[in-house]
Amino acid sequence: MKNLATALVKAQKAFGPALKTSTNPHFKSRYADLAACVEAVIDALNDNGIALIQKNYDCTNGVMIETMFVHESGEMLECGILHVPANKQDAQGYGSALTYARRYSLMAACGIAPEDDDGNTAVRKPTIDENALADHLAAIEASTDQDSLKNAYKAAYAACNGNADWQKKVIAVKDKVKAKL
Repeated sequence: MKNLATALVKAQKAFGPALKTSTNPHFKSRYADLAACVEAVIDALNDNGIALIQKNYDCTNGVMIETMFVHESGEMLECGILHVPANKQDAQGYGSALTYARRYSLMAACGIAPEDDDGNTAVRKPTIDENALADHLAAIEASTDQDSLKNAYKAAYAACNGNADWQKKVIAVKDKVKAKL
């Protein structure tokens, strides 16, 4: 499990929040749908050699889903089966339960949660050490080969603490140096 564990740690560092882009008109609330949950993790998983698989099991009164991760090395992690009852015993009821189960199984397996939109998020900003980021940008610019560029870029991107403006700056400098190499 060494390869998979290492890759999952790297991937998890790059996970984003599951954005609440869908609306439930019945409750007049926003929620992160299955697509938003997958979008929050799939690139980071795949970039680290991990395939996301959601396996379903036979169940007479609902659905049972298990989220699994398969590493390119062949190592696999099964995250446990989640049972969700179907409110209605028809295609719509089972489809709704399946989507719900896939979403919650994925969030639990990846350790992600829907974005926090309680009003405090707009006030709280991630801590950014601009001096450290300036040093990281300088390290990217000083890269002399692809490996040093990759390492400097990863360190700089992680130091952005999810700040989109800084991430764009880091990507721009990386792309500029990459074009020169």
